[in-house]
Amino acid sequence: MTSSTFDHRIVLITGAGSGIGRAMAIAFAKAGARVVACDIDPAGAERTAADIGEAAVAVAADISDEASVAAMTETAIGAYGRIDVLCNNAGIMDTMALPADITVQQWERVLRVNLTGTFLVTHAVLPHMLRQGGGAIVNTASEAGIRGGAAGAAYTASKHGVVGLTKSVAWAYAKDGIRCNAILPGPTLTGIVESAASFDPVGSARLAPVIALGERLAQPEQMADAALFLASDAASFVNGAIVPVDGGWSAA
Repeated sequence: MTSSTFDHRIVLITGAGSGIGRAMAIAFAKAGARVVACDIDPAGAERTAADIGEAAVAVAADISDEASVAAMTETAIGAYGRIDVLCNNAGIMDTMALPADITVQQWERVLRVNLTGTFLVTHAVLPHMLRQGGGAIVNTASEAGIRGGAAGAAYTASKHGVVGLTKSVAWAYAKDGIRCNAILPGPTLTGIVESAASFDPVGSARLAPVIALGERLAQPEQMADAALFLASDAASFVNGAIVPVDGGWSAA
């Protein structure tokens, strides 16, 4: 992407305080966008915005809370007047617990953030995209969104849900000039991978031969590059695509 690919476009990114979201925020800004960097961690959002400079504003938001999402969206609209690109990136990992072992509380928390949170932000932003005549949405799903052995039960179910939501939004709003696609990161060097020591020992032992954590890790910037393409005019006829960004893992 060139430094002017996203000139005059406003990009809202959740989970922008670290990892893939931070890489997305920096990459979009380098491509000319104005960025709304959102994160549940105010300090993380502020750091990202500060590193970008005047082309970014920071917003603290909990995507699992409808009122927080509404406030985040209104802050973005108040700052820039529109939202051209939405990157639903924020999410949490489960503990790799198997279906018989995960607690109901863990299940509900992961689904609330990863799936309901993605829906809540999309639901809040869509009316603005409809009024302005179009937009692009890029969801961060996961390799766990297309297979059963890449994560624990809750995370796997939540990311399968994100894949389904992506396709539903793409189909429903294609005639309105709104595209919705998803990237499926494979193992990526983020805080989630670095916290692998906290995974459930039984579940992670059973899943480890499949996920092969540590054998081949991507950089967050490689995920950001894929998101930029999907949000750009170069992908103007790409809609409803579920794109593995996994170094070939899904081809096995």
